[in-house]
Amino acid sequence: MRNHFLGLILAWVAVFPFTPVILAQTAKGSGAAKTQSAAAPDLSGVWMKVGRFGFTKEEPPMQPWAEAKYKAAREGEKDPEQKGRDDLDPSISCFPPGPTRIFLVPRPFEIIQIPGRVLLHFEWDHWVRQIWTDGREHPKDPDPTYMGHSIGKWDGDTLVVDTIGLNDRTWLDGLGHPHSDALHLVERIRRVDHATLQIDLTFDDPKAYTKPWTGKQVFKLRPGWDIPEQIICEDRLLDRVIPYLHDGKSR
Repeated sequence: MRNHFLGLILAWVAVFPFTPVILAQTAKGSGAAKTQSAAAPDLSGVWMKVGRFGFTKEEPPMQPWAEAKYKAAREGEKDPEQKGRDDLDPSISCFPPGPTRIFLVPRPFEIIQIPGRVLLHFEWDHWVRQIWTDGREHPKDPDPTYMGHSIGKWDGDTLVVDTIGLNDRTWLDGLGHPHSDALHLVERIRRVDHATLQIDLTFDDPKAYTKPWTGKQVFKLRPGWDIPEQIICEDRLLDRVIPYLHDGKSR
């Protein structure tokens, strides 16, 4: 019994000197996480756009091929602030909207801030866009996607988001402005006041535009709103895909 008790004491003495170090490291890590969280401005909430179908009233300087595509999308439309032709609109054909066009859809989105990431959760087809704020860099050769690869950092009260790795299958806005896979997008997201969010954008796409151009969009806070499930092209799914699953016949 005495040997067993002595063994317990020796084991405690062996562990005890390291215990304050472990506790200190744990406390330091926890404190760092709290400090980082406290330092980040709060952009969270459900937001809804209040602007038009575009980001700017001035026409950006387009390359010839981009201008031709834009004019085709605007053919027959006399009001410069109305959206482009439905038959040429990629979103009408069920393509994802891309990181900027989705802001102009008259549907709400939610900003969710978690350690290392800011998530944009859209009602439109339940898209989720990830903005990495953990200090990582862009991949050297990203595979092009609809939302691209986004990294962000804080500049005072503003979240500065840098996005590359986009494919060329979307419109930049609802008006029909095209872009290429060389698009480099920078967004500055800030809360102008408690109920107002502003996003300033810089579009740098030398393949489609002769120089970088800027635009902005303003959103209003919608307290008490949730993001419901919405599936675009649901009518097509109900009309074509689901019957096929049941009877094995395509329509």
